[in-house]
Amino acid sequence: MDLKLDGKIALVTGSSKGIGEGIARGLAREGAIVIVHGRNKTSTEEVAHDIVTQGGRAYTVFGDLTNDDDVQGLTDDAQAFVKPVEILVNNAGGSGEVEDWITTRPETWASGYDRNVLAAVRVTARLLPSMRAAKWGRIVNISSMAAMMAPAKRPDYGAAKAAMIAMTASLAKEVAMDGITANTVSPGTIHSDKLDEGFRKVAAGQGLASDASWNEIEKIVLPMFAQVPMGRVGTLEEIADAIAFLVSPRASYITGANLRLDGGMWPGL
Repeated sequence: MDLKLDGKIALVTGSSKGIGEGIARGLAREGAIVIVHGRNKTSTEEVAHDIVTQGGRAYTVFGDLTNDDDVQGLTDDAQAFVKPVEILVNNAGGSGEVEDWITTRPETWASGYDRNVLAAVRVTARLLPSMRAAKWGRIVNISSMAAMMAPAKRPDYGAAKAAMIAMTASLAKEVAMDGITANTVSPGTIHSDKLDEGFRKVAAGQGLASDASWNEIEKIVLPMFAQVPMGRVGTLEEIADAIAFLVSPRASYITGANLRLDGGMWPGL
């Protein structure tokens, strides 16, 4: 299926590594011109360079999304490449320190909300005017299964990601008549470098050999963290493919949705 993304300008925040990098690479494979964002200039440029080496088109912007001046600068830069941004994937964010309801602090909640919710708000607010003027745009906010199946630990993270779902639902109503869609994607366990490293450490603690295959590791470790009927974690390619469809012209009647990418995960633990 031709997703008709060739030449579309897409900014993916937090795309110098992990899920964001996977999304940027996936959009580039579909022909989009990708703007890779990160705080670390070296790693951000490495991702963009590799995309270009693989035959894609990519630019870079840098900055801290909790800093208004940085956001203004990087969005100005992004809008100056080829043409204004048409697709925005708000992926930057993540969790902070591991706290529970005994150790949690208000400042941790404030920091997590700023890093996840307000970061997306800052970027979205600056790019919306040009999308409205063009009468076309796609916005995807990356939430988490923690928003719907919040664990006891890191309560601040689950709350911030839940706020992103509500925020997206409101945004979708506001911009629907402008030809803009807004959706949320909530990943479960996705096979990023960070998850791979964590699973391998747990596997070693369970006595698995250092040269154990990923299938062996996954079979032992995954049930310790989540009940996934498919029996495996998701891949970066799978999340990138889902987002590529959502931001394409072919998904023009999908807005305000929260797409779970979790292999059927249920709160069994």
